[in-house]
Amino acid sequence: MNYSTAEIWIIIALVALGTYLIRFSFIGLIGDRELPQWVLRHLRYTPVAVLPGLVAPLVLWPDATDGNYDAPRLVAAAVTILLGVMFKNMLLAIFGGGATLFVMISLLG
Repeated sequence: MNYSTAEIWIIIALVALGTYLIRFSFIGLIGDRELPQWVLRHLRYTPVAVLPGLVAPLVLWPDATDGNYDAPRLVAAAVTILLGVMFKNMLLAIFGGGATLFVMISLLG
């Protein structure tokens, strides 16, 4: 489907406006208000839910291997999970998994 330049800019403007309104609804409208305790309790789990959602496709279907399973990435993911569960330290888990991936790729190619 071919879009004209004007149509593309209208689509970009509408997407930008939609994104702004979604963010403004949280930051602008309720940013200075005290949130109920139950909302704060649920928001604590947001990073725990988002991070695996971002990383899982990179581990299970990596572009570097044309979507095939890759031992270094699976081992690095396992080390990351293990470090996170054992030490309850996200930075240690991330850097430990990254170091494991680097070492595994260096060793296995």
